[in-house]
Amino acid sequence: MYRDNDDGYGYDFSGRKGSGSHNAQYECGPFTLYRDVCVAGVQDNDDVRVMLGGSSMVKVRSSRWQKSRTLRLLEDGVTVWCETAKSSRRAKAQQTFAVTEVECVREGCQSEALQSLGGSVPDTNCFTVVFRGPRKSLDLLCPCEGEAQSWVRGIRTLKERVGNMSQKEKLDQYPFIGYLRRADENRDGKMSYDEVKRLLQMINIDLNEQYARSLFKKCDRSRDDRLHHKEIEEFCRELLRRPELDAVFRHYSSNGCVLSTAELRDFLGDQGEDASLHHAQTLILSFELNEWAQKNQFMTQNGFTMYMLSLENDVFNPDHARVTQDMSRPLTDYFISSSHNTYLSKDQVTGTSSTEPYIRALHQGCRCVELDCWDGDRGEPVIYHGHTLTSKVPFKEVIKTIGQYAFKASPYPLILSLENHCSVEQQAVMARDLRSILGNKLLSRPLRETPLEELPTPEELRGRILVKGKRETPHLGQLGKESSFSSSSEDETLAGGKRDPTKLSPELSELVVYCRSVSFRGFQNLSEKAANEMSSFSESEALRLIKDTGKLFVKHNSRQLSRIYPAGQRLQSSNYDPQDMWNSGCQMVALNFQTPGEQMDLNQGRFLPNGHCGYILKPGFLRTPASNFDPENTGGGPGHVPTQLTIRILSAQQLPKPIQTKTSAIVDPQVWVEIHGVSIDNSRDKTHRIDNNGFNPRWDCTLSFQLQVPELALVRFVVEDHEHTAKNEFVGQFTLPFTSLRTGYRHIHLLKADGSSLSPASLFIHVKVSRKGVHIKTVSARSAKGKV
Repeated sequence: MYRDNDDGYGYDFSGRKGSGSHNAQYECGPFTLYRDVCVAGVQDNDDVRVMLGGSSMVKVRSSRWQKSRTLRLLEDGVTVWCETAKSSRRAKAQQTFAVTEVECVREGCQSEALQSLGGSVPDTNCFTVVFRGPRKSLDLLCPCEGEAQSWVRGIRTLKERVGNMSQKEKLDQYPFIGYLRRADENRDGKMSYDEVKRLLQMINIDLNEQYARSLFKKCDRSRDDRLHHKEIEEFCRELLRRPELDAVFRHYSSNGCVLSTAELRDFLGDQGEDASLHHAQTLILSFELNEWAQKNQFMTQNGFTMYMLSLENDVFNPDHARVTQDMSRPLTDYFISSSHNTYLSKDQVTGTSSTEPYIRALHQGCRCVELDCWDGDRGEPVIYHGHTLTSKVPFKEVIKTIGQYAFKASPYPLILSLENHCSVEQQAVMARDLRSILGNKLLSRPLRETPLEELPTPEELRGRILVKGKRETPHLGQLGKESSFSSSSEDETLAGGKRDPTKLSPELSELVVYCRSVSFRGFQNLSEKAANEMSSFSESEALRLIKDTGKLFVKHNSRQLSRIYPAGQRLQSSNYDPQDMWNSGCQMVALNFQTPGEQMDLNQGRFLPNGHCGYILKPGFLRTPASNFDPENTGGGPGHVPTQLTIRILSAQQLPKPIQTKTSAIVDPQVWVEIHGVSIDNSRDKTHRIDNNGFNPRWDCTLSFQLQVPELALVRFVVEDHEHTAKNEFVGQFTLPFTSLRTGYRHIHLLKADGSSLSPASLFIHVKVSRKGVHIKTVSARSAKGKV
């Protein structure tokens, strides 16, 4: 029994796709694999067809560096092959990138490299591929406008399609079609034992010789020492079995074959979810593939597997993927995603200054970017890290980029943190550029004429760009008086000295409205301080204030904005731990977004909820001047809610090898779970390692943590490749706030070091939370026997 689907394929009772496609090459039971599978659904798209056919282009790095390249989309519909021209000296070199690695595609000559061509080529023939993470952008010149547009639209189309795919589709389609094709060396659609061994190594699983041969012989029904289509299907089905998921299914199924609506409701109740009849029926309609089961309101094992792998069952609360927090509080009541040295792509001594890091930061929801401004040639200010060898980028180009991308990822206000070292004349140019380029987006006057009691709200400032900098007021002297532009040691050069005071430009000064930089002069008379004044603190200064006067710092941050920045000694653009600053209510905890690592993982996790809009409402005990919260001593005080978190690490799926791992090596994975919060809550624990299995390792290891201030806690899951003689290699991670963590059986979809998706790699876990002796996740009344 089967039903026809929109994609033209049928499913039998097991949920397996039928062979209704002429594309079918490899099939794997419920995990059927097709050639050109990711292109399916868009293969009739004209732009995709152009990409599949390949195009000759010119890669541009500067006006002097231009090389011919051939770009072609591979049949997997994800990978773009970039090939150099033929050379008599060496064989052709190839390089690839996946559409999943693309942050965005910019049309025309918008990059510095393409602009260096000085209008010598048509703007419509050019485009730039901007990647996530540290990879350099790809600037390309096509022979004609039509071809450029096809690639721009085609990449966007495929990127959107992949982004909308379910985890189940990714598991089905991505790795295996490529691996099977590569393992099948003679391209006959059949696999010898040696080719099977090659496949196993590619998918990161090390079966012992006896078991591998046994499984091969079991599947070799034709007895010709080669696996044919159906035999490959059986072989893959055995590899992809999820016994731990099967055990959960059997625990709730009275007959072991299907879940009734009532049984599915029991499961949902134990998960801490909506256990209504309507919700159970909705899930059956959404995930059950079998027509008979769907009509009779049953969920088969395959439907259950698809549901468990979907974002519906993700460890991150899907309700938090949209803006759900109150956005009508003053700006001081929010953590604000903030970047330091935003213009740099690498270190702060010799790194490249560019507009691209601004695009990346803004796409990540960053709401405060930094501009280090210096006098440039021909009266045009530039941005770079002063007194270093970093390259320079025109101020005007940065503002154009900000104007274009400011509100692509978030509609809420963007703050420009100006580190201003310019002369009065070039400050006037900066003011002119800000006004002319940003137009109505730029906030240049208060929203209201009434006296300012507290800062406006993110909702009131929606779609507006604010300038943070020095502003003279009449009682401090006339505009033009000598004054420094920042509040503290952020003005220090790498040599450790302060810069000379710089005169203020009236034109630039008057653009500072709600973020007026002032030097910090202590916590006295907090209620008398102007709400629009803010101070910046070095990481060391902030840590000292937290340690010595933590309560007062919390009160200060309930009234005024604070910005924290990395120490000047961090020459490689490393980052400090942002958690200490959040614990004390600091709003703008600025990090080097260009430097991946634990600190940026925490930043990404902190700002994951509330629609990833860059604003997170602080806990109530950090928002009121009357608060007695002490970030250094939280026992029994505000925010103290003793909580036990129990996490059972069950298994992982399709963990890739770290880049540094030898091709012949197999991952030995182990999992760390870390709690980042107030000092008493900071903790980490790990599973044992699994030798030689990155494909489907199983731990079934339980880790427990005691939390005192759960509202500030982040939970970080880290997978490493265990090394006996060297430091463990990073494989993947996922970080989220404790308050966004869902209980029950959940999948964690892992991320790479740069924060991009590591799909389809995942962890399968069980989460239980108890507070003051009350279980948040209640156990079903039915026996726990048979549970995974």
